[in-house]
Amino acid sequence: MHIRTLLADHSELGLIGLKALFAGVDRVEVVGVARDPIAMQALLVRHRPDVVLIDHTSEGFGARAIREGLRRCKRTRFVGITPDPSPMALMSAVRAGVTSYVKKDCDLDEIVDAVVSTAAGKRFFCGKILETLRKASFDVDRFLAEPLTCAPVTLSERECEIIGLIAEGKSYTRIADQLNLSAHTVTTHRRNIMQKLGVNSTAAVVLYAVKNGMASPNKFLFNEGR
Repeated sequence: MHIRTLLADHSELGLIGLKALFAGVDRVEVVGVARDPIAMQALLVRHRPDVVLIDHTSEGFGARAIREGLRRCKRTRFVGITPDPSPMALMSAVRAGVTSYVKKDCDLDEIVDAVVSTAAGKRFFCGKILETLRKASFDVDRFLAEPLTCAPVTLSERECEIIGLIAEGKSYTRIADQLNLSAHTVTTHRRNIMQKLGVNSTAAVVLYAVKNGMASPNKFLFNEGR
């Protein structure tokens, strides 16, 4: 039985390469090629593919397009394929509904394996992607063990406040005093924050804060030597 696959990418060169790759794979049938999100939604409805191989960093193919695609065709699974994603881009894609993830410079067999495994209901992350997550202190084992979800990361106002204070280098005791909370409550908030973000270190929380405008990178660039 063929795995009906839709390719979604703004890059003509990328699409040509993927079509050429799957042309020699008996198990995979490319049922359509989408160069923009409108075409992707139309092809999803028309073909009901098993898998969409998508560069979600390509123009128009972000989280909103993925969520809309899943709304239109709930049985379809998305495989992300991008050049060199950041940890936050990875997490954003997974939260949007991407089941598996490979890089564009992966071996051809690995890309095929990602499509085949995903169509079979499994999650597939290439070694390079897992290494990216580990370097950013993501708890990969817990991340892969969690059930699939399309829910976005949602942080409360208090959690965002605590993230900002952690990024400023304040101790839990000082944070507790400033917010009129107990140290135990701050520790509980920190644990919940790390669980939501899928990280297991304070450094990764700080990275999230800087990338999302909760803390200025200048503090870390110029703090040394004061």
